[in-house]
Amino acid sequence: MRFPGIRRVTLFAAAALGASLLAVPHAVAAEQCSVAKSMIAAGDYWVTHGTDLATNSWQNGTFHVGNLALVRTTGVSNHKTLPWAQDNKYLLQSDPARPFFPDFQAAGEAYLDLYSFHPDAPVIADVRKRVADEVASVERGDTGYWDYVDALNMAMPSLARIGVMDGSEPTLAAMRKLFRSAEKKLYDDALGLWRRDAGSDAYWSRGNGWALAALAKVLQVLPSGDPRRPELLRVFTKMANTLWFLQRRDGFWNTDLLRPWNHGGPESSGTALITYGLAWGVNAGILDQGKYRRTVDKAWEALSTKALRADGFFGYVQPVASGPGPVRAGDTGAHGVGAFLIAGQQVARLTPACS
Repeated sequence: MRFPGIRRVTLFAAAALGASLLAVPHAVAAEQCSVAKSMIAAGDYWVTHGTDLATNSWQNGTFHVGNLALVRTTGVSNHKTLPWAQDNKYLLQSDPARPFFPDFQAAGEAYLDLYSFHPDAPVIADVRKRVADEVASVERGDTGYWDYVDALNMAMPSLARIGVMDGSEPTLAAMRKLFRSAEKKLYDDALGLWRRDAGSDAYWSRGNGWALAALAKVLQVLPSGDPRRPELLRVFTKMANTLWFLQRRDGFWNTDLLRPWNHGGPESSGTALITYGLAWGVNAGILDQGKYRRTVDKAWEALSTKALRADGFFGYVQPVASGPGPVRAGDTGAHGVGAFLIAGQQVARLTPACS
């Protein structure tokens, strides 16, 4: 789905992201599509009022993936992603003691998205090098460090995209080995849910949102005949069915999926990631629209009317954590806003007024 003028974003992408071009005035997109209005409000509020905006952290990487989804969906840029990437010299975070720590790779997905607008080799040079080094490490037998569910979203999309972009079977094979190692330790196939880590007995909505979103992102780029697709599709559809069943009446998912009494109340970051995954599944024809469309609509209604304030503040975002925890209306964060924006991209494609 596109708004009038969206083609100008493709033609003049670098300018749109970097400085002066507004491909579509805010009012035009917002008049046509309430989803666009909500996305623009949330993105603008965060870049104006958000905290710790400079670093190449996983939180900011998640936001900028969403920020570029905002540009693609609405044709409107807040001109923040390209300067952020340039200021960070298109580098990933690093630590010699943990050379392939997945959180440090999250910014790579944003750089890869930026590369589709601004295809200069330096934009993804560090991502490509990190992936090449990681593939060599996996081939030497180091496959155990995706030992928390967030890792799937932080690292897996970049491996898939570099692997497909470069036609690299070793890269895609390494991705599969890492995924299978994580699956063996963290995934409960009977439930269709992931534990946050091997020591956890809780099934966290944001953790499962990370997993569902990662699977959706990888399935988007793998060719239809790729031998890894059936395995990933099996997990994706099993998860989707479980999450469909677990949605709250108000449209959110509990932060602790199987213990609604544990930190009860709305939580928006997990809900947004789940909404993204389910909406993408419907758009891709993988999930049945008759079953899942109402679930997506309820979730978006909750996110855009309860979590999102009229001024663009996006609340009920559980702070950085390693499992279910308390959430307040005033809690927000880059990861939650980014998740909301990618969810909006998929919901817009399901919304007739946004075509």
